[in-house]
Amino acid sequence: MSAVTAFLPDFRNTPQIDHVGVEERAARFTKRSIKAETKVNGLKLALNMIDLTTLEGKDTDGKVKQLCYKAMHLHDAYPGLPTVAAICVYPSMVAVAKKALEGSGIKVASVATAFPSGQSSRDVKIRDTKFAVQQGADEIDMVISRGKFLQGEYNFVYDEIVAVKEACGTARLKVILETGELVTYDNVRRASEIAMYAGADFIKTSTGKIQPAATMPVTLVMLEAIRDFYYKTGKKIAMKPAGGISKAKAALHYLVMVQETLGNDWLNNKWFRFGASSLANDVLMQLEKERTGVYQAANYFSID
Repeated sequence: MSAVTAFLPDFRNTPQIDHVGVEERAARFTKRSIKAETKVNGLKLALNMIDLTTLEGKDTDGKVKQLCYKAMHLHDAYPGLPTVAAICVYPSMVAVAKKALEGSGIKVASVATAFPSGQSSRDVKIRDTKFAVQQGADEIDMVISRGKFLQGEYNFVYDEIVAVKEACGTARLKVILETGELVTYDNVRRASEIAMYAGADFIKTSTGKIQPAATMPVTLVMLEAIRDFYYKTGKKIAMKPAGGISKAKAALHYLVMVQETLGNDWLNNKWFRFGASSLANDVLMQLEKERTGVYQAANYFSID
């Protein structure tokens, strides 16, 4: 998707968010009752939406290969489980992940653009992106320049996303807002609109390196921005809350929120992802509980 220049608004005049209202609406999604069969289906769906991630300075080829193996074999004792959606790594590890996942259908995502701070020149960010794509990345997770955004330089942020999108070629672009640094819901809404109009395929809450990361109110603000953008332009944008979602129960709450805000069309891993590696094991634990009636110990499942 290219930038939506024909509909470009004045980013200084994006909708203001009712702080109390959005938090009350988000809280209501946690009160929905879910029947057992629906719960199992929801857990499997959540599993298939996870981007398993390793983004550490100590990452090695072996660690990435092990994570890829887990992605393809989440729990072989449970027949019929889906795989996760993607593996997310640094650009230097893309080729390793691509080879390890060959034939699996699991995507390889790569962070880029001076992740996680974004504090680098545009030239470096473009080269970082192109390198990841050349190595075989199917998806690019970029960070916006939060400093420029907070200075009110919205056109700078827009132009940078446009440039990175062009550098992605056919790879899908996830634009990370780092909502914990944007401070207000109004800023989250404005950054969401800038990213979508600039050509983002996904908007994503966080790097996972800053707290607070994903929260239900922040995600709701972004989902509503996606809904309104779709009504205005007819273009669907995907969503990825990342960081801090570690429990299966919380994942189900997020899926309820997606369904009631955007509808069933967004309930698949093309249009919704979880950036939460630790979530996978808790989902597996809950699925085993539903299948056998007994909780397994946490060490029954592989850590990575």
